[in-house]
Amino acid sequence: MSFKIAIIGAGSVGFTKKLFTDILCVPEFKDIEFALTDISEHNLGMIQAILDRIVEANGLPTKVTATTDRRKALEDARYIISCVRVGGLEAYADDIRIPLKYGIDQCVGDTICAGGILYGQRNIPVILDFCKDIREVAETDAKFLNYANPMAMNTWAAIEYGKVDTVGLCHGVQHGAEQIAEVLGAKSPSELDYVCSGINHQTWFIELRLNGRAIGKDELVAAFEAHPVYSKQEKLRIDVLKRFGVYSTESNGHLSEYLPWYRKRPDEITRWIDMSDWIHGETGGYLRYSTETRNWFETEYPQFLEAASKPIDPARRSNEHASHILEALETNRVYRGHFNVKNNGVITNLPLDAIIESPGFVDRFGINMAAGITLPEPCAATCMSSINVQRMSVHAAIAGDIDLLKLAMLHDPLVGAVSTPEEVWQMVDEMVVAQAAWLPQYADAVPAAKERLAKSKVKTREWAGAARRNVRSIDELRAEKAALKQAG
Repeated sequence: MSFKIAIIGAGSVGFTKKLFTDILCVPEFKDIEFALTDISEHNLGMIQAILDRIVEANGLPTKVTATTDRRKALEDARYIISCVRVGGLEAYADDIRIPLKYGIDQCVGDTICAGGILYGQRNIPVILDFCKDIREVAETDAKFLNYANPMAMNTWAAIEYGKVDTVGLCHGVQHGAEQIAEVLGAKSPSELDYVCSGINHQTWFIELRLNGRAIGKDELVAAFEAHPVYSKQEKLRIDVLKRFGVYSTESNGHLSEYLPWYRKRPDEITRWIDMSDWIHGETGGYLRYSTETRNWFETEYPQFLEAASKPIDPARRSNEHASHILEALETNRVYRGHFNVKNNGVITNLPLDAIIESPGFVDRFGINMAAGITLPEPCAATCMSSINVQRMSVHAAIAGDIDLLKLAMLHDPLVGAVSTPEEVWQMVDEMVVAQAAWLPQYADAVPAAKERLAKSKVKTREWAGAARRNVRSIDELRAEKAALKQAG
């Protein structure tokens, strides 16, 4: 087979390498072309060198090109994969820092909540540019695979306004299933059969079977509470399981941002999170992790390049959806996964226009969703809160409507639980002004926002959050990795 895959945001080096090696685990794909594109020539150069080394080490005819000219990369591409982070860590730092001044403590802040909403405002104009290029220069009926957050907003914009065949992909479902299989004592995650449905980062395991035996709430609660690690790291998720009756896919820290009951007061935050790793609830945890990972890669790049000389091992192919979707579409080997698509009645008690994450099957005819799923009422209710915020946020980003943006922010569950309307109005003004370089649709609104900020009497505070950690130095990271290696 010979076709072209374009990867936008390929400078996300570690993730691009994973996608690349996964796809080349499919024997029929050895003759394909990868076109890498990014705004950073530096990062492009690093990732191209790594991928070229992989191709050479494995004796493959695979072609790898890299360019900062996005349209050139997209020319004649059959598949386009996006893993962009618009604004980079600079804008992301403001997504965490500014809301903290108004008492809003986020662990990740990339889906909804204050940070996720502004992240969507930065992403959506760029997503529409991608879609325009795809329509104009890619293969007819090219498929857009979006890995970038905020997943639902990006996918919503690409489908509704970009008019491109789009699917959103995330690995939260797979990770949650691995946890459940582990606590139940399964020898392999393949022993667990499940139906998991909802919206991205609020997906729910509504049916579980281990080797054909149905698993109920009480058994699952007992299994998690008995686990020596998860009982400490996933306190919030276990509490939600007890109250809702079903387990959520999302990490302890992420879930705490969508359910305001756990994160609206500093003393409650420390009660429900775990500081053993960022993902369990640390203030700005993902920002710290992302910063450390970038610094580590820049410093240790020679090691990453050396590791690229190893043979590709199909047995180590990851459970990221992309390679499996492409394999199913091109070879007709059926793949079952969980995909972010427009609802259109797939989930009976969520809106038709919402972007849902639910089970589907892929073959040469495309992605075919399993329809007729009804969520438990509490799960549907929490999803609806986010969907309403997502819809307003997408519409605000398309129109450059700062008033609608403020209303979307006000309706966010955690923001609304912590901040007053006056605080929300000022916070949005401050975030839009700070991120104006990445918000072209709000250019006309920025001068008035600056004037309001100059006259505002709303008080703020400098607050690091309830559970903030400093970014570790390279030496500290080396020492920690050495200690873990020795202990292991």
